[in-house]
Amino acid sequence: MGAMKNKYTMLICTAGLVAALDQFTKWLIIRYLPFYSEKKLIPGFLNLIHIHNPGGAFGIFAKNQGSLQSMAFIAIAAAAMGLILYLYKKIPDHYPVLAVGLALIFGGAFGNMIDRLRIGRVIDFIDLYVGSLHWPAFNIADSAITVGMVIFAFYIVFRKVEI
Repeated sequence: MGAMKNKYTMLICTAGLVAALDQFTKWLIIRYLPFYSEKKLIPGFLNLIHIHNPGGAFGIFAKNQGSLQSMAFIAIAAAAMGLILYLYKKIPDHYPVLAVGLALIFGGAFGNMIDRLRIGRVIDFIDLYVGSLHWPAFNIADSAITVGMVIFAFYIVFRKVEI
């Protein structure tokens, strides 16, 4: 029972930290960087920008805005979070890094869901680029989801973990 309790404590702490850090950094952006403006941090590589993404990951479906779309993304995030909890329950205790990966995904999904519930879109502010090649803007939640998915994929593909 102790390992099970620790596993869920780790989920709550990791996901909570990700969501809190995500919301705090978005608050800083809203407070100190006007909408649609940018601040160069590392010229030729990294800017802070302030944009809102009404679409999905990497701006997919961003042109089709509306409350129905926002509700659909909230429902998808809720379903994904439910799936993460289901998978999390099945992770053997001897795979703590895999558990952290799923907690990162959960926390990132929760952080972006807060934005969708609050303002109907996600606040993005990290702009990575090389010359004129820009990666779509993202945030802390997106980063946590990406790192969590890499960990998850590693365990499924290379470690052949079945959950």
